[in-house]
Amino acid sequence: MPTLLHLDASLFPLSASASRAVTQTFHKAWEEQHPENVVIYRDLAANPVPHLDGIAATAGFAAPADHSREQAAAFAERITLVEELEQADAVLIGAPMYNFSIPSTLKAWLDHVILPGRTAGENSTVKGTPVIVVASRGGSYAPGTPREPFEYVQNYLRDVLTVYLGVEVDFIVPELTLAATNPAMAQLIPLAEASRAKALQDAVTKAKHLALRLRANAA
Repeated sequence: MPTLLHLDASLFPLSASASRAVTQTFHKAWEEQHPENVVIYRDLAANPVPHLDGIAATAGFAAPADHSREQAAAFAERITLVEELEQADAVLIGAPMYNFSIPSTLKAWLDHVILPGRTAGENSTVKGTPVIVVASRGGSYAPGTPREPFEYVQNYLRDVLTVYLGVEVDFIVPELTLAATNPAMAQLIPLAEASRAKALQDAVTKAKHLALRLRANAA
């Protein structure tokens, strides 16, 4: 049965997180489509992976037989994350915008799973895997808006995921999420509500279509 790798990186609980609300909706629709579908879940905020250090990084460029005891332990942690990614037929990533960029916990996960000679490169073991990114943000960074030059979430993730891992990336973008709590954005509340509604509907639609596509491919 198709396997979904679901990653959340929001610092906030479901009740206060736009990205978690959308990823949960996708997750639920995925399971409802085929109850036997498998989900691997990682909450990178509640249980962050360690940031890549010199020991883990150099281990990726050395033969396992040449690893020191420290390198072997660090590399084993990387391989656990890599194998989860390789096992997935689809990936769902909650990527809220913090200070114009992605959460550091998500960056740490990427640094671990981008493994040259395995997941990264021309013969990537995850090449072609569909990845859905829920890129929530408090304001709007859409083309034509004043903050368009500061959009470093979609641009970065599209490039790093496609160039290094060779996956297929699609985005769901709930924006203006601070409108309800920021008085200066009060006039934008209707647009924020419309964006949220569209994001939730997109999550259901994309989850169903993707589950059906993967099931058909496996038939």
